[in-house]
Amino acid sequence: MENYIDGFVFPLPMAELEKYKNVALKVAEIWKEYGALSYQEYVGDDMKLEGTRSFAEAIEVKADEVFVFGWVVFPSKAARDEANIKVPLDTRMAEILAPINQDGKVVFDASRMFYGGFKALVET
Repeated sequence: MENYIDGFVFPLPMAELEKYKNVALKVAEIWKEYGALSYQEYVGDDMKLEGTRSFAEAIEVKADEVFVFGWVVFPSKAARDEANIKVPLDTRMAEILAPINQDGKVVFDASRMFYGGFKALVET
């Protein structure tokens, strides 16, 4: 069976990066408990390649923001679908994702997140 991934990219205020990192570490463990093989998140760094449009441009990252690119690997789409049902219902998620920045808002704006599920095309 081929792996299946959920991929996502979103902007994040630079001032919230460390707080978000702590959230992501906790969330990653929960996803892995529910079947994820791997959970990865990276912060955009080098966004310039001649002749291409960068992720930063596509998601309209502001001067005081960075963007996060991540993916969660599952052994199959069925395993991913099951995890996507169970993870949001886990009571720890509500605690982890509760408002955590100084003004009582969540760390990032989910409405600016791009997300999708992907089946394998090439795996080497």
